[in-house]
Amino acid sequence: MKRLSHLDDQGRAQMVDVSAKPMSARTAVAKGKIKLQRKTLELISMDQIAKGNVFATARLAGIQAAKQTANLIPLCHTLPLSDVKIDIVAARDGAEVACTARTVAQTGVEMEALTGVAIALLTIYDMCKAVDKKMQIADVRLVKKMKI
Repeated sequence: MKRLSHLDDQGRAQMVDVSAKPMSARTAVAKGKIKLQRKTLELISMDQIAKGNVFATARLAGIQAAKQTANLIPLCHTLPLSDVKIDIVAARDGAEVACTARTVAQTGVEMEALTGVAIALLTIYDMCKAVDKKMQIADVRLVKKMKI
């Protein structure tokens, strides 16, 4: 099995040294879902949730979170993100959130994409918790990563 790169020879956590790696364009896409009751979706679509526009707020929260990933996850590198997109699509039984993160750096942007999705979903949950006690967040996952 491959040695975990976030551990030193004594088994202590460490940041991975990427200084010898070349800069390259990197993209990562993550997705996740939130199950919502039909009435909640109706309230969201009519902009009737008391805390404000749910999807617009979740979109901004996801972008902001992706930019703060290194502050949230101790061993992540601070990356100069060139683009973060949060797409939210309502479905019959909830919504799907996708986050696309891009950078030119020495390491990938998977954690930024995953963080963006997770926080966007949590924001939807927070904004709707007063009207929907059955919400469920599920299937947060990396769906694609590319290096050019």
